[in-house]
Amino acid sequence: AFLSVFLSVMITIAWSLSRRLFVQKDPRYINVLCRMASRKVEKLSDDERQTKLNPLLNSGWTMVEGRDAIYKEFLFKNFNQSFGFMTQVALQSEKMDHHPEWFNVYNKVQITLSTHCSGGLTNNDVQLANFIEKAAKRTTE
Repeated sequence: AFLSVFLSVMITIAWSLSRRLFVQKDPRYINVLCRMASRKVEKLSDDERQTKLNPLLNSGWTMVEGRDAIYKEFLFKNFNQSFGFMTQVALQSEKMDHHPEWFNVYNKVQITLSTHCSGGLTNNDVQLANFIEKAAKRTTE
C-alpha cells in the first residue's frame, strides 16, 4: 500500500514538473493547458481581494512583485517533514487540478500561487493557500 501511494505521488510530481518545464520553455503551452481546463476561472475582484487575501497576507503570504501572485516560505524540522507537507499539497493540487509553483531544499519549501490561464489570482489560489496553511499546521503539530 505504501509503495502504491508513493508511486502515485511521484507520478503526480513528475507530471506537474513536466508541465512546468514545458510552460517555462515555451509560453504557448499555457494556452494549450488553458484550453484543456474544464472551466474558465475569473480573477479575484477588488472586493474579493480585500476579504479573501487579507487573512492570507496576515498569516505570512506576500504579494509577488511584478506579478499577480502570492508567495510564502515554509520551514520544517527536516526533509521528511517537508516532503510529507509537499505530499499533502500535491494530492490536494491534483484533486483541484490547480498546481503550485514550488521549490524545496531540505527543510524549506517556497510556494508561489497564481492562475496562469486567468492571468492572476483566483479563488483557486485562495482555496489552495488555505489548504496549504492547514497542511503546514498539521505537519508541524
